[in-house]
Amino acid sequence: MSEISLGLGGIGVLLLILFLTDIPVAFVMALVGTVGFALAVSWKAALATAGSAFWQIFSSYGLSVVPFFILMGNICFHTGVSRRLYSCAYAWFGHIKGGIAIATVFACAGFAAICGSNAATAATMSAVALPEMKRLGYSPQLSSGAVSAGSTLGVVIPPSVVLIVIGLATEQSIAKLFFASLVPGLLLTLLMAVTVLAVCLANPDAGPPGPRQGWRERFATLPGSIEMLFLFTVVMTGLYLGWFTPTEAGAAGSFFALIIVALSGNLTLMRLKTALYDTLKTSCMIYMIIAGAVIFGRFLSVTRLPFEAAAWVSSLDVPREAVLLIMLAIYVVGGAIMDSLGFLMISLPIFFPIAKGLGYDPLWFSVVITIITTLGAITPPVGITTYIVAGMDAELRLEYVFQGVAYFFAAFLLTLIALYLFPGLVTWLPGLV
Repeated sequence: MSEISLGLGGIGVLLLILFLTDIPVAFVMALVGTVGFALAVSWKAALATAGSAFWQIFSSYGLSVVPFFILMGNICFHTGVSRRLYSCAYAWFGHIKGGIAIATVFACAGFAAICGSNAATAATMSAVALPEMKRLGYSPQLSSGAVSAGSTLGVVIPPSVVLIVIGLATEQSIAKLFFASLVPGLLLTLLMAVTVLAVCLANPDAGPPGPRQGWRERFATLPGSIEMLFLFTVVMTGLYLGWFTPTEAGAAGSFFALIIVALSGNLTLMRLKTALYDTLKTSCMIYMIIAGAVIFGRFLSVTRLPFEAAAWVSSLDVPREAVLLIMLAIYVVGGAIMDSLGFLMISLPIFFPIAKGLGYDPLWFSVVITIITTLGAITPPVGITTYIVAGMDAELRLEYVFQGVAYFFAAFLLTLIALYLFPGLVTWLPGLV
């Protein structure tokens, strides 16, 4: 068997195991990568490679950035920051048609800026927003779709765990990736809000207006957004001015999050314990996925599949845009049938060299695949955030959630088109860092 055939066979076995079993993607990547490396070289080399990969990941200073940002988000998640943020958005936008759904999208974006997790944002905003929209007679499709789609902003708006993983996997500056995704994240947020307005124009009964709040009540809710704005400003300003590294930014964000919730009286020992436990659990999951991906990536490198694929694509007499569309389509399908982060780690060793060989800016390509990856979080049949939202209301049917998120696919598509036509939306801010 040739090395290329071995590499292709390894990918096929990996996908087959993931499709037929419930084994976590991290362990499947590690297993297939180790066995494949042994077949390509030797068992002694394979075991040594696997051992060094785990040591490299779990002893890496660069990866310490992951638990710090996750801790910052979990502290805010468990101490009510998201609820206060939603109350602020509700007071300012809830009185217009679809306004509560728009408030939900904006609150998701704000919480995403300090959380960076789809699942946490989906669970939090479902508990806060779904009962209110249900009380006011919103259609289940629009209400659940707004929460599900809005929660995906946690991956696009910095600080994002996915962007951190991409930066580490491709040896790019995490700070520049954060700034590169800022404008696209805001653009996607605005397009989601416009989507809600368009749905309500087509069907006014889908999102009836809520009660109008007075100016006194509106301004009284502003402190609920200041907490998020302060944390986001500390992290991004510190990175921009070079006060601290991404790891130090995560540590500073976690420290100030603790100070904020302690001063507000919302920090208890039990909440802190829960935040630390969730941080440990999520960080270990991400570390294992990265370690498995490293082992699988080394196996692919031995087979030279990524390099041969890049050379083959570069030799094709087709526009590079066609190759890009094929890669993005694969990301959509892959994200729809398996864990999005896992598929991202599997595909990066193959697609990233191809994109660079075709002349695409690494920062631009990273942001584009981040948006595509987050689209997989709401695409059937897996769509993890849709299952979280559906599980938060016993009367909410999963098919309604999938119908609702379909409204927002156009927002993702328009964002990608805008980034293609105006790549400066991605590259401008990083150029200033």
